Amino acid sequence: MRRVCLLGASGSIGSQSLDILSKDREAFELVGFSVGKRIEKISQILSLFPNVRHFCVQEGKAASMLSLIYPDLHIYVGDRGLLQLIKNCECDMVVNALVGFSGMAPSVLSMELGKILCLANKESLVVGGKLINDLRKQGRGTLYPIDSEHVAIAKLLSRVNREDVDKIWITASGGSFRDRNRDELGSVTPAEALAHPTWSMGAKITIDSATMMNKGFEVIEAKVLFDFPLERTHILMHKESHVHSLLQMKDGSYLADVSAPDMHGPIAYALYETKVPFELVKADSLQELGDFTFWDFDPNRYPAVGIALSAFAKGGNAPAVLNAANEIAVYAFLEGKIPFTSIEDEVSYALDHVPYEEEVSLDGLIKTDAYTRDLVGKHIAGR
Repeated sequence: MRRVCLLGASGSIGSQSLDILSKDREAFELVGFSVGKRIEKISQILSLFPNVRHFCVQEGKAASMLSLIYPDLHIYVGDRGLLQLIKNCECDMVVNALVGFSGMAPSVLSMELGKILCLANKESLVVGGKLINDLRKQGRGTLYPIDSEHVAIAKLLSRVNREDVDKIWITASGGSFRDRNRDELGSVTPAEALAHPTWSMGAKITIDSATMMNKGFEVIEAKVLFDFPLERTHILMHKESHVHSLLQMKDGSYLADVSAPDMHGPIAYALYETKVPFELVKADSLQELGDFTFWDFDPNRYPAVGIALSAFAKGGNAPAVLNAANEIAVYAFLEGKIPFTSIEDEVSYALDHVPYEEEVSLDGLIKTDAYTRDLVGKHIAGR
């Protein structure tokens, strides 16, 4: 039995993880969770998992109130509380379904403590990939990705000789505005941007899908996770979101992971530590994969991808700047403070103005993150 600490239990990935945990009580025991500001979820989670003794919330005021309702439970607060939760709940598996930079330090700590880390937090690898890979090389902790694209790549690579692989293709739906050109994006609304055509996700990742910043992040994650040459890792546009990633082999054939756009499968693959059955599809052409629509990725239509990959290539603290600026800009768009196309402008501004640091540490990345958020926040306020 795995004793599980679930970070981000109130979000989309967290809720689906709870589904899986609740259906297999012999394999999993939930021992701790976090819900951020969504404290209304706590009673429901505790009713499903009454043995939980530890949970974390974002705000101290809420924690004080909850301590009166749950006097026998250990309640933690904020980013520091997430780390205390991991240390104190006696888990051996951490499911990190947090959104944003706040998920990185818990990932690093989980690896340092030798935990099994099931990771849906993109920022952990985009910003802290070097730190986490250093820990992996030291044999400290075990990492399983949860993103559907990276689960697909893991499955695909497990069935082939890597020497026979020519390219990795990461598929992309194109997000809410895939049928619009750049000139039509200046006046789009947050409500329009949140209407994803195939996936049901949280607000932040849905906007990242619309700019395709998320796809730049996923290419970076793939490099960190699988160490496959970046120049042979490509994006393929795919309307239906059924083909999650592909390998193009040196003989010209394709191997693909194909399933409906539902995250239960990828989450289960990570929770069960890859020990779940799966089938892959082999074809001599994309058309033979099924009645699906594919088209070429246009970097001019989605400049966020190039911005992300340039920051990754620069290295040092540049990915931390990239992520922090993107987070601030996305939420500014959602709040109606900037137009949609200014998200990329704010990220570029930050990359041009935040001092570059070649050597990175956790403390240094935290400082870069704070500096960038302040800089971009002031830049947006002065627009």
